[in-house]
Amino acid sequence: MRALRDSGNAVITWVEEPPPPRDGPLTGRTLLVKDLIDTAGIRTTYGSRIYADHVPGADAPVVQRLVRAGAVVVGKANLDEFAWGVLGQNPWYGTVRNPSRPGRTAGGSSAGNAAALAAGLVDLGLGTDTGCSIRLPSACCGTVGLKPRWGRLPLEGIHPLVPSLDTVGPMARSVADVALMWSVLTGEPVPEPRLAGSTVGLVRTAPVVGEAQTVPDNPAAEAYAADLQRLGARVVEARIPDPGANLWPIFSAEARAAHRETFPSRAGDYGENCRAKLRAAQDVDPDALEAAYRAMQAWRRYEPDVDLYVTSAFGVEVPDDDADELGERTTLPAFLRPINFLGWAGLAIGELQLTAPADETVLAAGLAWEAGRGD
Repeated sequence: MRALRDSGNAVITWVEEPPPPRDGPLTGRTLLVKDLIDTAGIRTTYGSRIYADHVPGADAPVVQRLVRAGAVVVGKANLDEFAWGVLGQNPWYGTVRNPSRPGRTAGGSSAGNAAALAAGLVDLGLGTDTGCSIRLPSACCGTVGLKPRWGRLPLEGIHPLVPSLDTVGPMARSVADVALMWSVLTGEPVPEPRLAGSTVGLVRTAPVVGEAQTVPDNPAAEAYAADLQRLGARVVEARIPDPGANLWPIFSAEARAAHRETFPSRAGDYGENCRAKLRAAQDVDPDALEAAYRAMQAWRRYEPDVDLYVTSAFGVEVPDDDADELGERTTLPAFLRPINFLGWAGLAIGELQLTAPADETVLAAGLAWEAGRGD
């Protein structure tokens, strides 16, 4: 029955008979887990043909924590192959369709989670974010997603893409539900809503993390300034500094290493898009890679002079769902990918991104924003 309702390729595998829920703060809430994350006894493909019949023997720790709190895993969400994409296009399981913006991309790579939430198929989602992959789909589909600070949650049982950037985090239709999931995942209390007295930096210019990423200034964040001020925040013009070096060699080198066992030995079993990226990743200049790591580590020591930043989630206009992903991958998430290199937390509330070094800061602001706007 569930599969018949999913007309947008949001789900790769439905659980036919979900187990009864445990007692806890999430009791009975249906959970869709990105198919990059291991689930015991449930097929986990990593969005690939190579692992089409893979059935893990154990849940990833983050899944265990949500299940112990009462969430019920009902399926595995569609994604870009190996989570390496920004448009939710998968050569083996179909392109995820956006129920909120028909014909436009659902975003990637946690596309199935956001689309299923927007369509009302499930209550909660668990996604991953290496360069935008929780926040971009949430923005495209009009839902909510948190990329926690790098290292905040364990990544065991999750197929790696770029370990220096990989994160896992909660997705839902409200900030309140995302905050509750975060509390379960971290063991910390839900932050108290807070915007009043905060200084919010309004960012129109995306930091440049690579040679080909520059996009025009995006003034969309200006639309949020009046409400932020009404809720007691002080909004100031701000800019996040550039890292001072091209950071893309890190992405390429670590993605290449993550696929060492299957590429190039099984190159023919990869889709054209992922294969092209891995081929390009085979040739990384060692000196450029060393410079990139030095620049990233220095950038991660940067201390903002504001409490948090507000940006648009989009670097360019949201493209059609059949657009060329290789042409969109650097520009569409131009305001999102820098947050992974910085290691900060990022919260997408629809097209709005709140970002700061700490999860608690963006969640507190997001809860205040949600309550103050009546969303």
